[in-house]
Amino acid sequence: MAEQPLLVLGKIASILDAFTFAAPARTVAEIRDITGLPTSTTHRLVANLVDHGFLDRSGDVYRIGARMAYWAGPAARSRDFTELLLPQLDALRDATGETACFFRAEQGSRVCIGVAETRHGLKQEMYVGRIQPLHVGSSGRVILAWRDDLLGHVLSRPLPALTGATITDPDVLRDAVRETRTQGFAITVGERLEAASGLAAPVFDPHGALVGALTVMGPTLRMPYDTCEQMVDLVVLAAESLTAALGGRKPA
Repeated sequence: MAEQPLLVLGKIASILDAFTFAAPARTVAEIRDITGLPTSTTHRLVANLVDHGFLDRSGDVYRIGARMAYWAGPAARSRDFTELLLPQLDALRDATGETACFFRAEQGSRVCIGVAETRHGLKQEMYVGRIQPLHVGSSGRVILAWRDDLLGHVLSRPLPALTGATITDPDVLRDAVRETRTQGFAITVGERLEAASGLAAPVFDPHGALVGALTVMGPTLRMPYDTCEQMVDLVVLAAESLTAALGGRKPA
């Protein structure tokens, strides 16, 4: 009996997912080991993917086919980032009850390019265009975690203390950035402003490069550390959804 189309699509997706920025070339044996598909199924589907341009073959090595890039190009160009971002910010604000915003790196700092304000009367002020330093706050921590060039730049200069909780020791900041990259998110409390907390996760483009940090922020009165921890899944999933909407992938 022929396989159901949706089952075949799932297997094809698992094969394509075997190719990463760290390992853009794979053999059939590697694909089989990664996907867990039977050898015969792997050979058959890989051959079909080559025939239709999804994969390119050079000897025993396979790569994502050029036809895939041809299809991806119009999709990436047709959707403005702001069009994708604003609904995600609104949804994240509604899910957490706190201000949701997005920061990207700009000339050695970070700038807010989108915000959905909390409906609470007590809130931390944020607006589009606001510029803040990279060495403080959860969004800055996320940006530094996936931008080695900016991390080197920040660590080469003094780290001014904005509050008593600001990290001013380069080694401590380097360790905090490394932890952020390992965990996939950052939580900070009181680093930029007293009694203010933030939680951020990274968003990536189709090349695996960091686009910026999707962030939830608010008064520590409502967002103590343990409450931030309870919000992690919401923020990480929202960041992953935005990455997917961009056709992006997390770097290996």
